[in-house]
Amino acid sequence: MVRHGMHYRRIRDLRTDHDLRQIDVAEFLGYHEGVYRRYENGLREIPIEALIKLAEWYDVSVDYILGVTDIKRKFGE
Repeated sequence: MVRHGMHYRRIRDLRTDHDLRQIDVAEFLGYHEGVYRRYENGLREIPIEALIKLAEWYDVSVDYILGVTDIKRKFGE
């Protein structure tokens, strides 16, 4: 089950913190912009592969993206 809001807020926050548009992130992931938009809005489950790519790109942990922790550990720590 998708946890709306909190679960996906971090990917939007990270994107805007890096001055990126949804289309920029969608292209990086190899997805259509509408698919990525649904991830940000919590309307679609994010595939694990996409979570890992985003964590690497933003240099944060997957736990941070998922809202498990508020500490922005570097990817892989």
